[in-house]
Amino acid sequence: MSELDLANLPSVRGKLTPNRALSDLTWLRVGGAADYLFQPVDVDDLKNFLAQLPADIAVFPMGVGSNLIVRDGGLRAVVIRLGRGFNGIEIEGDLVTAGAAALDAHVARKAADAGLDLTFLRTIPGSIGGAVRMNAGCYGSYVADHFVSAQIVTRQGELRVITAQELAFQYRQTELPEGAVLISATLRAEAADPDALHDRMKAQLQKRDDTQPTKDRSAGSTFRNPAGFSSTGRADDVQDLKAWKVIDDAGMRGAQLGGAQMSEKHSNFMINTGGATAADLETLGEDVRKKVYANSGITLEWEIMRVGEPLLEQQE
Repeated sequence: MSELDLANLPSVRGKLTPNRALSDLTWLRVGGAADYLFQPVDVDDLKNFLAQLPADIAVFPMGVGSNLIVRDGGLRAVVIRLGRGFNGIEIEGDLVTAGAAALDAHVARKAADAGLDLTFLRTIPGSIGGAVRMNAGCYGSYVADHFVSAQIVTRQGELRVITAQELAFQYRQTELPEGAVLISATLRAEAADPDALHDRMKAQLQKRDDTQPTKDRSAGSTFRNPAGFSSTGRADDVQDLKAWKVIDDAGMRGAQLGGAQMSEKHSNFMINTGGATAADLETLGEDVRKKVYANSGITLEWEIMRVGEPLLEQQE
């Protein structure tokens, strides 16, 4: 735990909480406490805090925790979580500008209402900040395909615009500057009939619910697809190098460790069946990676972000 106390940190208008447990802020409901959790009320509050925060204190921007394992020993950092002051959605012409805290599903629906096609976002769990950070995608479409620009607040507290070139989009990753907090993104979308877009999203949701454990505690896809691209949803989509297929081939569908399990419904979804620790989840994931490598020679890469420290007894 950090030796700093609140008296040594910048004054804020938002909420700054010491030793804040993070388990209730992640979809998997595991993990220890952060040294501090900061919830700024607006951009100026965030800028001022970062500008005055000592440079040796780590910062970790956190979305809605949909793609995250916080280890059981917690996080030696100030976790920054954006809320209502950062969830606006504005539409002008073919451009959709969304605050980083806006949920992907809400952006897709509001764009569809305006006759703009961002339907690929509808079934992606989480918020726009995380979607940009991870170059989220499905049905063969990615954030990078629509990205125009984003606004960030740097670790030094400066507000600036960042381009696609600077982000260097790749499959499920970008190069966001260290300690920077993404606060909004502008995406370009093609025009289409609103009713048709809503019908498409309804069908996508039904397919998701039929094939994924949406009623279980999960963090979405556990591993990136080895081929380096997302499913297209088309009938001719090649499945050989999908993560779920190589996990199945290694006999790891339904594998369990403590309260952690690779879902029987979709083997690339890791679920907390109740009482799992972060260590259970991460160790099971590593077991899957080893079995897949032994079976196929393929090294699966984590899609779920894992941060923080294990408990001391887990390190012994």
